[in-house]
Amino acid sequence: MDDREQPSFSHAEPVLAVYNVTGTIKYWQEVLGFPNQWTWGDPPTHGGVSWHGAFIQFSHDPALAALRHGHSIWIRVRNIDRLYEIHQENKAEITMPLSKQVYGLTEYVVKDNNGYYVTFAAPTNYKKGHSEKLPDNVRILVKKPTVVQYRNLFEAVGWSNKATDAMLQAQLDFMQTVIIAENEDNGDVIGCALLLGDGFSFYYVKDVMVHPDWQGKRVGTAIMQELSRWLDKNAANKAMVTLFSSEHLAPFYQQVHFSPTFGMMRIIDRDHQPMP
Repeated sequence: MDDREQPSFSHAEPVLAVYNVTGTIKYWQEVLGFPNQWTWGDPPTHGGVSWHGAFIQFSHDPALAALRHGHSIWIRVRNIDRLYEIHQENKAEITMPLSKQVYGLTEYVVKDNNGYYVTFAAPTNYKKGHSEKLPDNVRILVKKPTVVQYRNLFEAVGWSNKATDAMLQAQLDFMQTVIIAENEDNGDVIGCALLLGDGFSFYYVKDVMVHPDWQGKRVGTAIMQELSRWLDKNAANKAMVTLFSSEHLAPFYQQVHFSPTFGMMRIIDRDHQPMP
C-alpha cells in the first residue's frame, strides 16, 4: 500500500487501575502538575489527565489497584530540571533523585498516591565541545558563502541536497543574513548558519552546519553567538525567532536563549498528496 494508506500514531495512553478516580486526578494535578483533566460518571469511575503530549487514564478498580506493586510508567519530558524543582516544591514522594544514567538519560522517580512508580526522563545534556576557546585561525563573519562552499558543507556533514546551483544561489540571496566560520589559513568555509524571515516580526534559523573536522572546537557556538548578536541589533522588539533541531541538541541552542516549545508543521510532498 502507498504512503497515504499507512497508519500513524499520535500518542499512547496508559490506563492505571486506581482506588479513587477523583482523588487520583487531584493528586496528579496538584502534586505532579498536570493541568488538564476529564472524568466520566457520577461519581467518576474513569478519567484522565494530560500535559502536552503525555496522557494518563485512570479506571476505578480497587481489586486490580491492590495488585499494582512494582508497576511503573515512563514519561519523557523537556526541561526536566525545572519539573524536578516543581515536584520537590509540591512535596512529591521522590523515590529516586534526579541523576544521570549510563544509558544517556537523566531520570528521577516519583511514587504516586496509588503506589505507581512514575519515571520522568530526558536525554542527558548535550556535551559541549572539548575546546574552551575558538581556534586562533577561525574567523566568524557576517557573510554569505559561495554556492560551492555551501554545497561542500552539506556534503561534509552528510546532508542530502539535490538542489541545483541556481536554486542554492536563490536561497542564499533570499536570506536576511548568513553567519559563516572561515579558516583563515586557506579561506575554507567550515561552518555556517542561515537566517530568513520577514525582517520584522518573524525569523527562522536554518542550516546550522560545522564541518566534522572542526566540530567540538566551539565553532558552532561562536556562529550562534554572532547570529544572536545580529538579532539583538537588527530584529524588532518582541520578534519571534524559531528553529528545528533534534532534542539532544536543545542545550546547545539554549546557550543563546532558545527554549524548547511545541508546535505543528507540514511538509509538502507532491509525490503523495493527501486525499481530499
